[in-house]
Amino acid sequence: IGSLEDHYLFEAPHRERRSASPSHEHHSLLQEHDQVHWFEQQVAKSRTKRDFHPRDVADQMSVLDPYWKNQWYLNGGAIGGNDMNVLEAWRKGYTGKNIVVTILDDGLERDHPDLIRNYDPYASYDVNNHDNDPMPRYDPSNENRHGTRCAGEVSAEANNTQCTIGIAPDSRIGGIRMLDGEVYDAVEAASLSFNRSHVDIYSASWGPDDDGKVVDGPGKLAKKAFINGIESGRGGKGSIFVWASGNGGSAQDSCNCDGYANSIYTLSISSTSENGVKPWYLEECSSTLATTYSSGAYNERQIASTDLHHRCTTTHTGTSASAPLAAGMVALILEANNDLTWRDVQYITLMTSRPDPIKDGQWITNGVGRKVSLRYGYGLMDATAMVDLALLWSNVPIKHECLVQTNINHEGLEGGAKFTAHVETVGCQGQATEVNYLEHVQAAISLSYQRRGDIVIYLTSPMGTKSKLLPRRPSDSSPGGFDEWPFMSVHFWGENPRGVWTLEIEDADALNSGSGSGMLESWSLVFHGTKEQPVRLKNQTTATSTPPPSKPITVRPPFLETTISSQVRPTHKLLYFSLCHSECAGNCTGATPKDCLECKHFRIGPTKTCVATCPSGFYADNKMCLPCEMSCATCSGPMLTQCLSCPLGHLFQQLNRNQQICSVECLSGYFISNNSCFPCHSTCKECSNADTSCTSCPRGHELHQNTCVSPKDNYKTNTLVVVLSVISAFVVLLVIL
Repeated sequence: IGSLEDHYLFEAPHRERRSASPSHEHHSLLQEHDQVHWFEQQVAKSRTKRDFHPRDVADQMSVLDPYWKNQWYLNGGAIGGNDMNVLEAWRKGYTGKNIVVTILDDGLERDHPDLIRNYDPYASYDVNNHDNDPMPRYDPSNENRHGTRCAGEVSAEANNTQCTIGIAPDSRIGGIRMLDGEVYDAVEAASLSFNRSHVDIYSASWGPDDDGKVVDGPGKLAKKAFINGIESGRGGKGSIFVWASGNGGSAQDSCNCDGYANSIYTLSISSTSENGVKPWYLEECSSTLATTYSSGAYNERQIASTDLHHRCTTTHTGTSASAPLAAGMVALILEANNDLTWRDVQYITLMTSRPDPIKDGQWITNGVGRKVSLRYGYGLMDATAMVDLALLWSNVPIKHECLVQTNINHEGLEGGAKFTAHVETVGCQGQATEVNYLEHVQAAISLSYQRRGDIVIYLTSPMGTKSKLLPRRPSDSSPGGFDEWPFMSVHFWGENPRGVWTLEIEDADALNSGSGSGMLESWSLVFHGTKEQPVRLKNQTTATSTPPPSKPITVRPPFLETTISSQVRPTHKLLYFSLCHSECAGNCTGATPKDCLECKHFRIGPTKTCVATCPSGFYADNKMCLPCEMSCATCSGPMLTQCLSCPLGHLFQQLNRNQQICSVECLSGYFISNNSCFPCHSTCKECSNADTSCTSCPRGHELHQNTCVSPKDNYKTNTLVVVLSVISAFVVLLVIL
């Protein structure tokens, strides 16, 4: 089955495809065979492409017309002149060369004139018909256009007068035809694991039905394909799986009920419209990592791409269009640094995504000062910032998984009352699985409830970040509940897990008078992260921030830790003091700046101490002192590109008018002076000591006496170079012997 070793798929051609018969005779024979360790009869799954069809719009453009003007999301056409900052990455020379992307979908029109140059047969297969040709099945409805549209967003050739330009126009593109037929677990596994030593990025714009009723995810084989992919894909660096977060917004669905978008192995990508607002189809969930532009309301522009029958389209829509855009940007950073692992790609994506272009993010600020949203993850993806960070990136340390079990056992849930449970943890301190810096956090929950869709679940970290794991889903009337469902959140990324975590479960049905009831059977936490500081820029050998504070908490073996449960969150009586600290703006519960109920100036750290000014390493935001990115000494905000000064041994580098970084080396195209990096002259590719002292030149220019000259303005002989330049309307002939 695909690249899954020792797994085989057998089909009975005379059995009805939708037969419910479990084939007891065959099962008995397989079970008795001493070389068969596991088997499962495959059941067809419902999988939905994540675009939508509000109306049939005939394309008004000729297939030969350039559609660049319609790619508003690349050329500054979104509100405020925003886009996904791809042009500058192209100018730096990154176009996805030698990176292989495959689209898992309904086929790929491999002979499309805008795709044929980049088509890769080794990244292509027809799982539905078991052959090597991914061409879609044509019919009058053109329903199998989805994969070809997604492919064009990634790899449409540049400057060939055909349709559009892909985000990674020099990448290799393949297609896996797997949605145009019954979708079994084995079909998904074969697709997700296809030629993983060759394919770098798998892009998927489909998933379980987005109807607000379904809770579904990968089966055993598909889960194994994900794990094998991140462990052995790309030569052990890990396959990159990019996933559309879902189009169930109008049904108030949640992508945390989709086991693909909710997986730690995928980059779950959401959408925002050209006006930087929430599209009607957007699903909110805590597993969304980042966002790209896509379609919005009826009067907002959509995405341009390739289409069936060698045509073009300007009507690609939904999160279906967002995932391939993200896959294209990942191709750019893999070209810039092909040593990146699957986790490095997730770090770079979230650290460079921008909240600012999005108007209605409903952002929260997590415990390490990063803004994050249920709608948009960490914000709009920025291709150039991703490339710049990839060039400086050193691989993150090995990932640990710290399991925190609780002693909850069949606690009753009563409608109208909030259930609260606390668990205190040290993050497996002192064990081989110690985690001090969080990545993904999973809450594995088993519960039953009278009406599953009325349940709302929150998880709050010791650093105060409150993440909604499950919103109310009005259409979900199932009494089935959840069985060890791993609700995942990326909102705690970078935090220290030590302390008390709080789980809250409530019935959010506004019409419920308290008649709902159920049972919390069990819950546990899994912390994914590292023991050591994970962010280490190129040649950086020590972390630039202080290690996480240690707390003298006793570990209780093996992983069972103190748990408190109650139907109501406990309250504490406040004692007011008359002699409050000078930094308190009013009442207090003690004489120290930690005891203020409100601060006169700023609050800092997990202890929420009041201070007059924010110290070095922190920036002020809404009366809070929040930590700078780890490579900055001082900063104006939480991002890597908002440094104001650098720690000892680091160089200050101005990328543009609004972006500054600290690094141990200057980027290509900059030179060192007074512990800072300055840009070379525009004619130089690289320089030293001064901006005009070129050491190498861009393509099409030649180096002569530390100057880059253009052949179109000069000619060359064996003994001399003649350069023509125009000064004050006079033509001067310079002869350099």
